[in-house]
Amino acid sequence: MSQRNIQIQEQTQTQQQVQVQQMLPQQVMLVRLTEMPVEALQHRVELECMENPWLEASPDPSEGGENGEGTSSPLERDEERLDDATYDYRSEEDMPDFLTGASHSNNAAEFMSYDDTLSLTDRLREQMADFDLTDHEKELMEYLIGSLDEDGLLKKSLTILADEAEIYQGLNTNAEELERVLKVLWQFDPPGIGARSLQECLLIQVQRDEKNPCRELLIKMLSKYFDDFIHKRWQRLQQRLHINQAQIEQLQREILKLNPRPGGTLGAKSADRAQSIQPDFLVDTDENGTITVTLSRGNQPSLIISPDAEGEQNAFVRQYVERGQMFINALKQRSETMMRTMQAIVTLQKPFFQEGDETLLRPMRLEDVATATGYDISTISRVSNSKYVETSFGTYPLKWFFTHRAAQSDEGDDVTARQVMAALRRYIEQEDKAQPLSDERLAQMLHADGFNIARRTIAKYREQMGIPVARMRK
Repeated sequence: MSQRNIQIQEQTQTQQQVQVQQMLPQQVMLVRLTEMPVEALQHRVELECMENPWLEASPDPSEGGENGEGTSSPLERDEERLDDATYDYRSEEDMPDFLTGASHSNNAAEFMSYDDTLSLTDRLREQMADFDLTDHEKELMEYLIGSLDEDGLLKKSLTILADEAEIYQGLNTNAEELERVLKVLWQFDPPGIGARSLQECLLIQVQRDEKNPCRELLIKMLSKYFDDFIHKRWQRLQQRLHINQAQIEQLQREILKLNPRPGGTLGAKSADRAQSIQPDFLVDTDENGTITVTLSRGNQPSLIISPDAEGEQNAFVRQYVERGQMFINALKQRSETMMRTMQAIVTLQKPFFQEGDETLLRPMRLEDVATATGYDISTISRVSNSKYVETSFGTYPLKWFFTHRAAQSDEGDDVTARQVMAALRRYIEQEDKAQPLSDERLAQMLHADGFNIARRTIAKYREQMGIPVARMRK
């Protein structure tokens, strides 16, 4: 009796549990308000008052979401810990427009500090120190940075750039080598810098954003169906990507967060902009060294719910009243979050705020402030992004206070790059111009002062400061 092959079809059901963080409207509102610098917040409050007829300015400055003069307290007095506001960007809500080119990713930009008056070229050159490049690769990186247009894009082909590098710069290279260095440049901030096309610019930003829940769909759309995307054929894209209406709308919102001109907002010197900066915090240090932190509110009024709404039972009115109260509560919580974060920064960088000497800045990361406040790192990032603090020594972006550890002293203390550079500058200014100090000699002098710095690191910092080698300083 012959046996028949029997084909058995097995049907397997697989259940996959995916945890999705869904933010409440109150949380979404708080996230957005926390991200806003004081000037943007002022406009947001004005808009809310225009849209909500039952929300109005308080005649008594002591009432409302925040007090009339701005929240202020001596540093030593505020030690209470408030409820955490741990939110991240994985939501269906849009990022604010003023965070141009911002992404969800918790990348090196959050730990980078820089002088806000530097040009885009200077800022990119600063970041070269974070990557292990050979001397030849540094020259090629400098060449690529110098070849970027005003939007931060690289419009010439690598073949043409390789030829021009040899003709005009005396650099022996080829397109393949330039591409390897270019891929390192793509890891610089702002994301998308060095892209050769709009498509590549947007893809770089999405690929770096590993926490974006729509990352894979965005990559597929931008890489395979870019023409449909450019012409806004959303219905066709929905069919090709096999997604529903809610998902295509989510993709549209995520696309709005990308920056097609990553260098456009950073390309020029910002001296004019610095003059118009409205600080978000005021930090004052008296002659006894007591530090007072004040949260600036600009011209923002204190808000209350209109007394005319009291006892109103109309559902339409109650909807506006509830939204107004939610807005007031969010403003109050924003103040608490901002103040606690700034006070933690002042505590961690107290020597600087007392003396105004940047060499006194200590290595500080977002994680350090998060630990000090009890907040999530993403909350600290929102507070420090696009915010400024006015001190007796000048006005600084908050990110300026986040410094890398460059070395360790003989006493075991961490040393920042600014401290090393300050010492280098002092040695070179005092050197005998007939016999300038070599990098090796500078390393020995730093070591004698307790800085354990290698000669190669000395050369790197010297180049960042624009100081030539010893033989060129005679």
